[in-house]
Amino acid sequence: MSSALPYPLRTLLATLLAVTASHAFAAGITPAARQIAATIDSLDVEQNWPAGMHVHWETGKPDGKPETSAGRHTHCSAFVAAAAKRLGIYILRPPEHSQILLANAQYEWLESDGARRGWQPLPDGFAAQEAANAGRFVVATYRNRHDDKPGHIAIVRPSDKPREGIRSEGPQVTQAGGTNYRSTSLRQGFAGHPAAWTRGEVRYYAHAVDAQR
Repeated sequence: MSSALPYPLRTLLATLLAVTASHAFAAGITPAARQIAATIDSLDVEQNWPAGMHVHWETGKPDGKPETSAGRHTHCSAFVAAAAKRLGIYILRPPEHSQILLANAQYEWLESDGARRGWQPLPDGFAAQEAANAGRFVVATYRNRHDDKPGHIAIVRPSDKPREGIRSEGPQVTQAGGTNYRSTSLRQGFAGHPAAWTRGEVRYYAHAVDAQR
């Protein structure tokens, strides 16, 4: 910043630059990202993969089978697997792993085998939002510290939310869970797992999407 400017103007300009930086969008949303969002939204997660019902993992439709796990079974991991498959991407899914505790297993799989299948770890929520906006398939994943308790996984969706919004509530996600959301903040989507947000235990991974699909 030029020192030739009068001090009051230099101070005002510095303030304006700081405010602009804090509210700048993570990145512009590309046409490819909008197409990915349309594909994800076509799965109609707010109507399918209902909590407490046994569903076919790929369609999210109740299949009439009784639940075999304790508690109100949710389907975050099945929804992510279904969306990934629709986009031609592999993430651990049935029949390689049952729907029971699949989110924990996906977390471990991404950490150990994901790179061999095209998954790249991302450092934080800013990078995750930017990758989603650039047209990559991005997931946010959390492993429960208790092996017999479910973790959580969601899709980071394209969004022009400002950086301050990402800092305070995380990137924007689509998810199945106790509540299914077409679009919500990561902080809200992972509210059933408080440590995921407050302790920074969410991990992000991105995968390229074949533009020819």
